[in-house]
Amino acid sequence: MSIIGSRKYIMKLSVIIPCYNEIATIEMLLKKVQGSPYGNKEVIVVDDGSTDGTRGKLTNELSGLVDHLIFHEHNKGKGAALQTGIKQATGDVVIFQDADLEYDPDEYPTLMKPILEGKADVVYGSRFIGSGPHRVLYFWHRVGNGFLTLLSNMLSDLNLTDMETCYKVIRKEIADLITINEPRFGVEPEITAKLAKMKCRVYEVGISYDGRTYEEGKKIGWKDGVSAIWCILRYNWRNEFPFEIAPHFKSRDVNAIDMMIVCYRTQLRNITS
Repeated sequence: MSIIGSRKYIMKLSVIIPCYNEIATIEMLLKKVQGSPYGNKEVIVVDDGSTDGTRGKLTNELSGLVDHLIFHEHNKGKGAALQTGIKQATGDVVIFQDADLEYDPDEYPTLMKPILEGKADVVYGSRFIGSGPHRVLYFWHRVGNGFLTLLSNMLSDLNLTDMETCYKVIRKEIADLITINEPRFGVEPEITAKLAKMKCRVYEVGISYDGRTYEEGKKIGWKDGVSAIWCILRYNWRNEFPFEIAPHFKSRDVNAIDMMIVCYRTQLRNITS
């Protein structure tokens, strides 16, 4: 709970689930999300043009597990699905949840804690710290993740251990300021670069990770790794304000950015007090 003034306010969490051809896991995932220990939440599923029967399953037998169901007529990519979900969200905080069961919704309270305590604007769930169980899989994927995180840290001046993690928890007023341009997995370095330019208070917490194999449906490949390098360079070096809301500001105008964040925090306190 977030303490504001003399009253306690339970922040609402918007769980945004981009979904593409996940008929084998979507039912169990939604049941786990609904059963998560964090109670005040809404579930938003963006079906990104599924063709394997996922769409019909969501519309029919799983409809009671979803608060907001949005369909893309054709596959646009994870980034586009997240942008759609953010626009639909009504919570105080958003979290990105993949539909493949690699990440555990039971860890929502741990991920939310730094925000509820007023310490953080953004929380990353790191697969490479903490004591939770981790499935042992691909060595070169781990090397690639480490390299991408290192390169991102060098250019953003953050010290993350897992830039590519799915679990990114962001206060809604900050998420609303970000325009996502990358349609696929380049969304992870893009969001990270833009959050760094905003001078957000970023925390990391350790999470468990039950990775899947390509035979089990894993989609990311080496081409996405090459694309991620380009996105890290592009979004950290581009001299642009990262939001549509105020295009006349430049990213180096730290005072303007800080002022905008302060205004939004003040607005949230006024709403909830």
